Amino acid sequence: MHSFPQPALALVAQMSAAAAADPQAAVSFQGAPGCNGHRAALEYAPDCHPLPCFSFEDALDAVSEGRAGRAIIPIENSEHGRVADIHFLLPQSDLAIVGEHFLAIHHSLMALPGATGPFTAAYSHPQALGQSRHYLRARRIVPLAYADTAGAAALVREQGDMAACAIAPALAAELYGLAIVEDNVEDASDNTTRFVVLAREALTAGAVHGACMTTIVYQVKNQPAALYKAMGGFATNGINVTKLESYQRGASFAATTFYQDFIGAPGEPAVDRALAELAFHCEELRVLGSYALARVRG
Repeated sequence: MHSFPQPALALVAQMSAAAAADPQAAVSFQGAPGCNGHRAALEYAPDCHPLPCFSFEDALDAVSEGRAGRAIIPIENSEHGRVADIHFLLPQSDLAIVGEHFLAIHHSLMALPGATGPFTAAYSHPQALGQSRHYLRARRIVPLAYADTAGAAALVREQGDMAACAIAPALAAELYGLAIVEDNVEDASDNTTRFVVLAREALTAGAVHGACMTTIVYQVKNQPAALYKAMGGFATNGINVTKLESYQRGASFAATTFYQDFIGAPGEPAVDRALAELAFHCEELRVLGSYALARVRG
C-alpha cells in the first residue's frame, strides 16, 4: 500500500522493483525515499535494497510476507523519546529483533527553489518537528505533522506553495528538487535515533560474538510490589537493565505491559536465573530477540 505524494512515487516504484528481484537483500523502512529510515538502512547494510513503506506496519508486514529479509525501525530518539506505536507493533508482528543501529540525526529546512521565507508552515514527521521545536517556535513557523520527513519534502514539492517548507534529511532535498534554506535545524547537535532491525527468525544461540543486548516484553501479575519483585532477579544477578518502559493494553488500565532491554542473553547462567525469577511474577513474558550491541552502554 502507499499514499506517498506524487513526486515520490517513481522512486518508490523503482526501489520496490529492485527489492522484489532480491527480497532477502531488501531492508524495509517506514517513509518515502530520502527519509532517515532510508539513511539508516544504507548505513546498516550498504549493499541492501532499501524498500520504502508508507507506515511502520507496512514495513513489518513486508518482512512477515517475505518481500524483505529485514526491517529497520526507529524505536527511540535522544531528544524526543520513544517513537509512538512501536512498542505495540513489535510484539504483534511476531518478528525477532536481530540488530540495532544508531543514526546521527541532522535536519535541514527545505523549500521550493527561490523561496527564502518567511515560512508560515513546516511539514515533517512528529519526531522531527519535536526535535526542532525551539527552532520553529523562534521563527513562528507552524509545525504540521506528516507521515515521514522525506514524504513531507515531496509534499512541499507537490503543493508548490512558496510559503511552505519541510524539515527532512538533506538527501530529500536532492531527490525532490528542493532548495536547502538552512542545515542543522535540530535543537541538539548530538540528536540521535536508535533503530532496531527485525527478521522472521531470531538469531541462534552463539550467533552473536561479544556483548549482547536482549529485549523482552512482559506483563506482571496484578499484585502489590509485583514489578519490584520481578526486577529483583536482575539486581541480584548483576544484570544491567538499560531501558524499562511501561504502556497500557486494553481499556481496563489494569494490565500494564513493560518493554525492557538488558545486557546479556539467554543461555548465560545469570540471565537465565533473572528470567526465571521474572517469569514467576509475570502473567506473560516474551523475548523479542538477543543481538549484538551497536554501542557500549555504561
